[in-house]
Amino acid sequence: SINPTASTTKITTTTTKMSGIKLSSDPSSSTTSGGGMTVREMTRLERIGAHSHIRGLGLDDGLQPRKGGSQGMVGQAKARKAVGVIYRMINEGKIGGRAILLAGKPGTGKTAIAMGLAHQLGENTPFTTMSGSEVFSLEMSKTEALTQAMRKSIGVQILEETEVMEGEVVEIQIDTSFASSSGGDKQQQPGKPKGGMEKTGRLTLCTTDMETVYDLGTKMIDALSKEKVTAGDVITIDKASGKITKLGRSFSRSRDYDAMGSQTRFVQCPEGELQKRKEVVHNVSLHEIDVINSRQQGFLALFAGDTGEIKSEVREQIDAKVVEWKEEGRAKIIPGVLFIDEVHMLDMECFSFLNRALESDMAPVLVIATNRGITNIRGTEYKSPHGIPLDLLDRLMIVSTDPYTHDEILKILSVRCEEEDVEMADDALELLARIGTETSLRYSIQMVITASLAAEKRKSAQVEIEDIKRVYKLFVDVKRSTQYLMEYNKEYMYNELDDTDEYGGDEEADKQEDSMETTP
Repeated sequence: SINPTASTTKITTTTTKMSGIKLSSDPSSSTTSGGGMTVREMTRLERIGAHSHIRGLGLDDGLQPRKGGSQGMVGQAKARKAVGVIYRMINEGKIGGRAILLAGKPGTGKTAIAMGLAHQLGENTPFTTMSGSEVFSLEMSKTEALTQAMRKSIGVQILEETEVMEGEVVEIQIDTSFASSSGGDKQQQPGKPKGGMEKTGRLTLCTTDMETVYDLGTKMIDALSKEKVTAGDVITIDKASGKITKLGRSFSRSRDYDAMGSQTRFVQCPEGELQKRKEVVHNVSLHEIDVINSRQQGFLALFAGDTGEIKSEVREQIDAKVVEWKEEGRAKIIPGVLFIDEVHMLDMECFSFLNRALESDMAPVLVIATNRGITNIRGTEYKSPHGIPLDLLDRLMIVSTDPYTHDEILKILSVRCEEEDVEMADDALELLARIGTETSLRYSIQMVITASLAAEKRKSAQVEIEDIKRVYKLFVDVKRSTQYLMEYNKEYMYNELDDTDEYGGDEEADKQEDSMETTP
């Protein structure tokens, strides 16, 4: 029987070693230990995007482009070097409210260069990406959409000093007592449940110089359980809020288990005093501060996504407060990058707003890209280079991109094959590069994975020329599709083209077919 007033059940944490288990790299193989446990390799699914192979700009310390596809970047040496200068200026805080235009024909790596700049800047520098057409699809005014995008691109580092306890967990001891439900004439103590279980405990923390035992209440026990803190973890406890952060496992416990997950992080045991003052850095954007101060639900509005339009008065007060924090040394403003792709989709109202916004003190670096030549400005009958008004073009530093050469296309396809884990024969890769030169780079990149599937169907581990030919016949490029349309244009609905071969599709398609047939 259990005496509910006096009985105490003690629970202590223990560690158990895993032994006799061998992790196999073969997914089909498994090893069974004495307890009948089976261990198999778990593979992680990773999505492959159009620019997932880009890791940076591929520049050395002297801002000179490296050769051989460094960080996934191939070719465009002048454009990469120019953007590298912009990157250096952003890093040193010497640029803000400037605008860069990436101009070039389709498929010359404009978006890839912008993504390389984002990776080069790192996570602490805000980088916002949007398309020109997004401005017209949002449920808010065009200027409000651009304002929110610009304020998302301006980071604020808020510096805060707080008292924390940092150390390695030596032992966690939790005592659970069963309290009596009949209190008699005694008054119920606040914070204690009427009947049921009461949890108390002790936490032993240590550094290289000292060791201390702390008494734990119910909330701290629940917080430790939520973070799954065990003996050997290095943790920090915020004295003001009681927040517990697990930094990792101590190096002294690295041999406690024979096998550990890849996510396990080992850190050194802290030195000095357990209680110390630490400077905490909070990275937020101006837009996040706007939303928190303009909505009743506060920061929860960020997760709801319903930010809506924000009053200009709120933004003015926030800007004044951030400037005040900056002068006091409590905050640091980080001008980030706003990248607008397909900028020719904006209209005159948007261009006028950008022209004025770039003059503001709180303005990020604006990077825009377009593949248009001399064309009409949207919504007007005025023609302008790249579809951008001349007064805004005067503010832009224009970086042009050149068409890729055959060797550069060959190297890009090689990088994509490596990214998509496709084995391709040299002659098949050469043929694919030639197709990319005669049609487009994007078309040849799309053929990589489809040719791999064709090779897999015939039980081959390597893509050969016959797989490229088969995919080439299944999926047509723009020129062959145009030739087909010109040949059967009268059979299509709402056709407005004349019988004249406006695109020269017949000659180009015949040349491609002849080149495919003469391929060895």
